[in-house]
Amino acid sequence: MKILVVAEQRQGKWNPVSFETLAAAQQLARESSSELRVALAGHEVAALAEELAAKQLDEVLLLDHALLEPYTADGFAAAIRQAVERSAPDLLLLPHTYQVRDFAPKLAASLGKGMIGDAIGYRYENGRVVFVRQMFQGRTNADVAPAGAPPWFASFQAGAFRADRLETSSGGNAPITRVAIGLDPGAIRTRPLELFREAKQAVDLTQAAIIVSVGRGIKEQTNLPLAEKLAKLLGGELAASRPICDEGWLPMDRQIGSSGQTVAPKLYLALGISGAIQHVVGMKASRTVVAVNKDRNAPIFEVADYGIVGDLFEIVPALIAQLEAP
Repeated sequence: MKILVVAEQRQGKWNPVSFETLAAAQQLARESSSELRVALAGHEVAALAEELAAKQLDEVLLLDHALLEPYTADGFAAAIRQAVERSAPDLLLLPHTYQVRDFAPKLAASLGKGMIGDAIGYRYENGRVVFVRQMFQGRTNADVAPAGAPPWFASFQAGAFRADRLETSSGGNAPITRVAIGLDPGAIRTRPLELFREAKQAVDLTQAAIIVSVGRGIKEQTNLPLAEKLAKLLGGELAASRPICDEGWLPMDRQIGSSGQTVAPKLYLALGISGAIQHVVGMKASRTVVAVNKDRNAPIFEVADYGIVGDLFEIVPALIAQLEAP
């Protein structure tokens, strides 16, 4: 089997989810004894291609063209289609990002293919790949297998795999091949304006290594500084479940869950969060989950690595005291 991963960059900067997808592809390539290539589209991004070449893979396909900067769905779909036609992969893997959601359906449709989007995992069995997707806001999982002739398209949800498990090459860098692509300016039907940027107070919790998250157990808005102090001492970010943000106690950009952000920090500390499925789907990919709740039957303990049954107003001050101790 041949695997092609599409790595995502924008304005010369990586989207970190690309490395999570590449880590998944490396794992699958080992299990299936497959060839692994990575395609990188953009303009004047040779330095990024060199970074990719240092990873454990067979080849980097560099798609460099002036019409690929700035990003457009038409340009990227056309360029990556040419890379697919050149390398003839059986499986095309992508990170499930906003950019991929913009161009990948167009790309798949142009080749007469479907796409399995937002997978949280896979199994390789009996010589084929079966992807796992969440259904009904994470209440159940479904196995989805691609049908028909390759190439098959699939994208992985952020946090589904760990980028720190990405393997570097031990036998020299992979070759970088510049793929000659032809793009028609008339076929690019959009003219991007300046990138939208969130207000300065907004936070990207997907990049946080440590998150302290609060739920209804915090009781009142006046108690938030307690959790905020703990987050600061840990060098992390403060977040919340939906009810807290709905009340206006924290801005919506701090919400974790199916209608908020999906995160995968190294440490997720859940304070007074019951563990409704809508919240859990947004944080269960966290490397280590510590939950504090008075209810020993709270669903959050089902996904927690460490659980503390107790009053957060006793536990958190004790943690703060330990962190502040000389």
